[in-house]
Amino acid sequence: MFPPDHVFKYADLIRKQLGTDSIDLLQFHVWTDEWTEEPDFRKTVERLKKDGIIHHFGLSLNRWEPENGIKAVRTGLVDAVQVIYSIFDQSPEEELFPVCQELNIGVIVRVALDEGSLGGKMTKDTKFPHTDWRSRYFNPENLANTLERVGRLKQLLPSGMSLPEMALRFVLSHPAVSTTIVGMRKFEHVRDNTALSDKGALPVELLRELKRHRWDRKPAPWSD
Repeated sequence: MFPPDHVFKYADLIRKQLGTDSIDLLQFHVWTDEWTEEPDFRKTVERLKKDGIIHHFGLSLNRWEPENGIKAVRTGLVDAVQVIYSIFDQSPEEELFPVCQELNIGVIVRVALDEGSLGGKMTKDTKFPHTDWRSRYFNPENLANTLERVGRLKQLLPSGMSLPEMALRFVLSHPAVSTTIVGMRKFEHVRDNTALSDKGALPVELLRELKRHRWDRKPAPWSD
């Protein structure tokens, strides 16, 4: 785990950048539950809260390892977890979400659009600059496999519903999920995505169909 001095140093930097005395939610990224038993973990989080440096503490869990954080969640120190969850990546439903519901832990979903593939605009000719991480993630093999699956999802779209809407409402339909964070570069994306909160959960029949599109993948060099 990061040394306590490192944590407090950067917590102070964050406060200065935000212009606030206390951070609403501070998250540790690249977490592993091996650190849970280290005394510095509890001492650091408790001091952050006691001194008013943060209001809440959270963990950002690693790709395809949603269970690698449950031990920490059960310590009582964690208020929220950030995890990858989408129509393709449904594994958090198995172990993580039930624990979060049991302990009233907030769930922040990231990568709900699978790094952009569920935005519905990618094609076999899509290319990303070599400086863009997606140029590795969507290598020829993964891009082809992904587009095939995206094509099958498009066949399920109800009239008037876009693929991004279906993908985002899928994650928001799970009762354990508190919110989702999505990259947005245009005003209309912000407008459309924020409006989804008012539309509620997807129909039960559609959710049942989408469950069948789970895609269990294993870590690969291009996924790191």
